[in-house]
Amino acid sequence: MQKYTILLAIALIFGCNTSKEEQQKEELVLAVNSTSNDAEIHDVPRLNLEGANTLVKLPLHCMNTEYPNRLSQTLGGDEDLKTPSILHPAFYGCFDWHSAVHGHWSLVSLLKLFPEMDKAETIKEKLLQNISKENIEAEVAYFLGKHNKSYERTYGWAWLLKLVEEVHTWEAPIARELENNLQPITDLIVEKYIEFLPKLNYPIRVGEHPNTAFGLSFAWDYANAVNNIVLKDLIEQRAKDFYLKDAGCPINWEPGGYDFLSPCLEEAALMKRVLTTAEFKVWLSLFLPQLRDKYFGLETGEVSDRKDGKLVHLDGVNFSRAWSLNKIAKGLPEYEHLKQIANDHINYSLPSIVDDSYEGGHWLGSFAIYALNSVSE
Repeated sequence: MQKYTILLAIALIFGCNTSKEEQQKEELVLAVNSTSNDAEIHDVPRLNLEGANTLVKLPLHCMNTEYPNRLSQTLGGDEDLKTPSILHPAFYGCFDWHSAVHGHWSLVSLLKLFPEMDKAETIKEKLLQNISKENIEAEVAYFLGKHNKSYERTYGWAWLLKLVEEVHTWEAPIARELENNLQPITDLIVEKYIEFLPKLNYPIRVGEHPNTAFGLSFAWDYANAVNNIVLKDLIEQRAKDFYLKDAGCPINWEPGGYDFLSPCLEEAALMKRVLTTAEFKVWLSLFLPQLRDKYFGLETGEVSDRKDGKLVHLDGVNFSRAWSLNKIAKGLPEYEHLKQIANDHINYSLPSIVDDSYEGGHWLGSFAIYALNSVSE
């Protein structure tokens, strides 16, 4: 296995295919190794500097790409007909608002991991330019508009708080300026969560943006990082209200044709956050009992057309499954085998995103980065 690994790494670095697409794939170098602690876990994808320099091109390209653009806007009158960069001066690129937000998260995450990246200074300049005090004030004004109370609820809200969490935990001078600039919209989104969650009588169990478990997980991560007890306690209570009595999740029904999230695994990853270890083991044994089986398998989502903006969602489901599986398995030796399934899902979709069409390229980089980050947690 080790010989195979070394040869694979050499092939990735020195591959002789001269096509532009193949060269881009080769640039996304992953250190693939056989884990010595457990022979059953292999081909572990770990992001290195070369891979980061390739992945960063995706959000760096789209963060200031205004068109095509999906505004998801409710018009109250002719006065609302404005360009994306006027409506959303901070987050107007990457096709839609939430993708622009997590594109900025990607840049921060990669800078934290690899401060020596090739375009580090350019990235910092662009972050400061987009996430300025004035631009964030304009973003807040949009959310306060008469017709925008539910705008980006809760998917975009969750990614905004994930961006703030990443900035908050970044020990760099630029981070304090960015965090201060983001504070008004951070406060607003927190207020929106606190106002909305008590009104939500039933969770939304879909594999796309409205998924409640996903929205609660990222918000919980933020609340935990900044020690916002009010938000954290509310999320924990609502998660228990929604999911504590769930059992027998039909994971064999997944994925749906357009899914980029796994309803079953997102829910399990959320409950891993809010329950004690003992409570979670009991809950998981009822919710997804098959996960305990060392021979449990989960086929990757297969994409038939990566130029179709909906069908390419299935690359996303592979990455989000991976981060959920790694979250579930963390600290639980009896679920260690789930990490191999996560590795397989990442390795299946990762080579495709660097030469992807804009339908996937504007957002899949963020999903890949978050999945890769989950491997080493």
